[in-house]
Amino acid sequence: MGVNSISWAPAASPGSLISANPGPGQQRRFVTGGSDNLLKIWDYNSETKSYNLSQTLEGHSDWVRDVAWSPSILSKSYIASASQDKTVRIWTSDVSNPGQWASQQLEFDTVLWRVSWSPSGNILAVSGGDNKVSLWKENLKGQWEKVKDIEE
Repeated sequence: MGVNSISWAPAASPGSLISANPGPGQQRRFVTGGSDNLLKIWDYNSETKSYNLSQTLEGHSDWVRDVAWSPSILSKSYIASASQDKTVRIWTSDVSNPGQWASQQLEFDTVLWRVSWSPSGNILAVSGGDNKVSLWKENLKGQWEKVKDIEE
C-alpha cells in the first residue's frame, strides 16, 4: 500500500535534555502513514545499513493522511496522525517503557489533512476539509484539549 506521509524522530532521545545522565542519541528512525490505515515505525540497522520495520500502530479505520513526530524534550515521545476517518490520534510512548505506544483519539466533523507540532512540541495544529486550523494542548491530566480554532 502507498505511503502518504513520513516524519523523522527527533535527534535527541525523549528526556535526554532534562536528564542528569543523558544517554546516547536516539537511533535513526521515522514513522510513515498510508493507505493501509496504519502507522509504521522504521529503525535504522547499522549492520545492514538499511531501515527495517520495527512497529506497526493500528487505530485508524481509513487512510492516514499525515503523521508528525513531536520534537519533545520531555520524558515522553509523541506522534500525531491525521486520517480520512475524521480522527486524529496522538500516540504517546514514555521513556520508561519505550516501544509501548498508547493513543488518544480526537474526533472531528470533517476529513483531516495535516498535523503539525509547535517547535517546542507542546501544541498540535490540525487542519482538514473545513478550512479551519485547530490548536490542541495536553492538560495536566494527560488529556488533549482544543485551545483555539482559526478560520481561513
